[in-house]
Amino acid sequence: MRLKNKTAIITGATGGIGSATSKRFLEEGANLVLVGRSEEKLTNLMNSLNNPTNAITCIADSKDEKAISKSINDACEKFGSLDIVMANAGTEGIVKPLTEFTVEEFNNVININVVGVWLFMKYAFPVMQKQQSGSFIAVASTAGLIGFNGLCPYIASKHAVCGMVKTACLENGPMNVRVNALAPGPVDNRMMASLGEQLNPDDPSSVVDMVNSMVATNRYSTNEEIANLALFLGSDESSNCSGSVYVCDGGYTAA
Repeated sequence: MRLKNKTAIITGATGGIGSATSKRFLEEGANLVLVGRSEEKLTNLMNSLNNPTNAITCIADSKDEKAISKSINDACEKFGSLDIVMANAGTEGIVKPLTEFTVEEFNNVININVVGVWLFMKYAFPVMQKQQSGSFIAVASTAGLIGFNGLCPYIASKHAVCGMVKTACLENGPMNVRVNALAPGPVDNRMMASLGEQLNPDDPSSVVDMVNSMVATNRYSTNEEIANLALFLGSDESSNCSGSVYVCDGGYTAA
């Protein structure tokens, strides 16, 4: 029970990585606040959990400051502490050359992937600072370390997340609050399927083959493998780990 008596907020909880992490954290004894945009999807997630008596849900868009603040308050009022935040909500956006994006399309990705993470930092850190403890996990991507054709807003957003993590680490370290980025590479879930369909609508499977050829292990990661890394970062096993980008990509960025 590596998270026994710890309270964790997971955003984007109904997605592939979010739901796998929710189940993993619950298995390890955590109290959960599951945050998502869809009440129906949150209900389905709750129904899929084994013994979800230590889990509650909160509907919040990643740009909704009041709802985000409420989710922090709900965690503290229900469970008495806030020990882990996994800021996982995100979007891949549209694939096309950077010169063809509208300002609205660009800003939409930035608002979800960057502003959403920052808002959770804004409201979680004062609680963690007062406790003198906490782990904040910002889900970035290997896209925060490299470039990729057609994904300018997404690449920019994930680089920004990695930068925020470094600043937040420096500001919060003296209060024993740890801040790290979790950077998945290609993962077998909805987001990669969407990118495959956008990159090659006639043959999305060819994108899988192309990406696998660039991964040392020759496969996508699973949602559960990302959840295992999140568990490490949320647990006391990473007690002096802060300000870093933790990659799970099968060697995609090694070349």
